[in-house]
Amino acid sequence: MAELTKKELIAKRVALFFRDGELANLGVGIPTIVPRFLPEGVEVWLEAENGIIGGGPPAEPDAVDPFFKDAGDKYCTILPGGCCFNSATSFGLIRGGHLAYTVLGAMQVDQEGNLANWVVPGGKMAGMGGAMDLVAGAKKVIVATEHCARDGSPKILKKCTFPLTGQKVVDWIVTELSVIKVTEKGLLLTETAPGVTAEEVLQKTEAALTVANDLCVMPV
Repeated sequence: MAELTKKELIAKRVALFFRDGELANLGVGIPTIVPRFLPEGVEVWLEAENGIIGGGPPAEPDAVDPFFKDAGDKYCTILPGGCCFNSATSFGLIRGGHLAYTVLGAMQVDQEGNLANWVVPGGKMAGMGGAMDLVAGAKKVIVATEHCARDGSPKILKKCTFPLTGQKVVDWIVTELSVIKVTEKGLLLTETAPGVTAEEVLQKTEAALTVANDLCVMPV
């Protein structure tokens, strides 16, 4: 089996959160590849705010249906029993608290569970999509992101400096180095990726981290 890329490692670990029969939303970027790694025998209904329930893995070039796209505007498959609907229904599901999880990328996330993922100050403003509704409406919010920015600076901070998507909304942070739980007492390091030490995670994180007594290796 080929070695997983950083993004694939993150997506595979995120997929392990899901339980049979749950409804989950996947955002742009890393979250869109989570369907590749859903555990065998676990049926999870994936929702995209553009109006799909039952989204599956990316569509192969010879099996593209122009009506089925994921949140990243990529062609996806739709599983038996899936359906399409309008934006009003989609956001009714999101705002109504029907999502067990939403999985989003991040530009910054901090030790209070604040999330910034829609704009870089001074940069191009593409719009936030449904992110603010998703982090407010989902029962659990998982951030799926590489641990550091392209310049090597930490993305997990003491305090976000970019405009916020939501305040104190994040429950879990999954990176290629670690799994971190957001608690009332701060960030708790619960898992490290294979071959990664707790010390390495601490060095690459600006936020204060507590190492769990039962720290374990990420089960991927």
